[in-house]
Amino acid sequence: MSSTQPPRVSVVVIAYNDAGLVGEAVTSALAQGPVVAEVIAVDDASADGTAEVLDGLAAVHPRLKVVHRTENSGGCGTPRNDGIAAATSPYVLFLDSDDVLPPGAAEALVRAAEEHGAPVAVGACVRRELPQHQDTPWVPGLYRHGEVVDRPADRPELVRDTLCVNKLYERSFLEKHGIRFPDGRFTYEDFVFTARVLAAAPRIAVVEDLVYVWHVRRGAAQVSISLDRKDVSNWRSRIEAHRTAARILAEASPELGLACQVKFLEYDLRMYLRELGSDPGYRADWWALTRDYLAGFDEAAVEAAGAHARWIVRVLRAADTPPADVERLTRFAAEPPRLPPPYATGPGGRPVWSDALPVELDGLEELPAAALPATVEAGAGAGAAGLRIRVHDLYGRLAEAGPRTVRLRFVPRSGGEPLLDRPVDLHPAADGGWTCDVPFPLTAVAAAGRRQGRRGMQAWGVEIDVAFADGTVLATAPRPLDALLRRRALLSSRYGVLLAQPYRTAGGSLALRLAPGAAGALSFVRNRLHRARAGRAAG
Repeated sequence: MSSTQPPRVSVVVIAYNDAGLVGEAVTSALAQGPVVAEVIAVDDASADGTAEVLDGLAAVHPRLKVVHRTENSGGCGTPRNDGIAAATSPYVLFLDSDDVLPPGAAEALVRAAEEHGAPVAVGACVRRELPQHQDTPWVPGLYRHGEVVDRPADRPELVRDTLCVNKLYERSFLEKHGIRFPDGRFTYEDFVFTARVLAAAPRIAVVEDLVYVWHVRRGAAQVSISLDRKDVSNWRSRIEAHRTAARILAEASPELGLACQVKFLEYDLRMYLRELGSDPGYRADWWALTRDYLAGFDEAAVEAAGAHARWIVRVLRAADTPPADVERLTRFAAEPPRLPPPYATGPGGRPVWSDALPVELDGLEELPAAALPATVEAGAGAGAAGLRIRVHDLYGRLAEAGPRTVRLRFVPRSGGEPLLDRPVDLHPAADGGWTCDVPFPLTAVAAAGRRQGRRGMQAWGVEIDVAFADGTVLATAPRPLDALLRRRALLSSRYGVLLAQPYRTAGGSLALRLAPGAAGALSFVRNRLHRARAGRAAG
């Protein structure tokens, strides 16, 4: 379909040592159609042939202009600033060399910006895990499709979208307010850029279209700056970027400044805590750095944060060094949150974190049953295809609600319709909590994947619904016990053989790889080899 917009956009693509991928990014920008007047590719002094790839494309595509930096800047901010300086169109759109713009993205954003007189337009973005092609929406539910935000301070939760790449900017707006990225090796430069944009109080138009595909390649030989977390310097960089952004926003609007701090507690802190790892040195450095930063937080931000984030902050503040149950804290920081036993009580029977750290878990009694950080475990049940489910009580709150049944839900990790199993009755366990045995319908799940077009290896997340007496449902993810994590080869009249590998995700949840038939088994082997190579490269 041809564009209805005249040339209005400069797409700025930044690249460093990305010769194998930058062509796809540039091509996706050129494919936006005539609405894109120019694509400005800034090569940050690459040493791998990126410059030659870009020059070759520019020789074929007149709309592509290449800017060659003679010295590497060390970050993403400086080349983006170079791109803004070279742009000549009314609007600017940013693209990284390993990502792509979906068809129609630029036109949808320009149309919304001009229809509503908005200097900024924003659309949907997905994080696409490669090679699995698993899409995760970025900040789902934050934007209301078709809305126009007259003042960011009226919607302070917008600070949660720190990306610069899913938005279109009017170039004159950036020039008027002197908005640029931090220069040099400044990791998380988009935090500061986005804060400067919001602080300038633009009208923002929202489109429902997918406008950006953010590729995540965790197994790549050269991971992105934000995924390079081999030492605590990445967390230090994130804290410094957040500190700068929070200051910018607070100076412009107390509401935005407070929301920025709350976002850190509810999102950044929990994300890094659940990825804390087992290295004692890293843990100690991370703990000290985090406590130091949290010491300067406005207490109003801690009170405004959700109960789960509040409890984490108070445990951190109460312990000078990582406590003995720090792994329990990392599980609690997972998504969904899970608080494993033991469940200690303090004076008056009030729930506390532990006997060693009697931090009160305030607000637990007000949380609805559906929001409780319940722990559900999945172990090996009877037979090759059975699970033993155990639901732990939580300071009596689950007993209060009356758990009745559990139901498994299998969610394809590459996207698609989930498969729901039938509800199974729970029974009180002699040592507390509730248990039941449920089928592990591996063949039925594999068949559902085939019907959805997955012919090779399938990857499924396993979720669980706990239904209570009043009909309330708590949706969570079961944590697999070690005995469950063994490969199974099941004879199948449909496939001949079905290979199944339950595994634990990075967040500690149960997931499942299925390889039905010969084609599935072959893709299973290929996947194992790919992960092995990625592991060796990372090591």
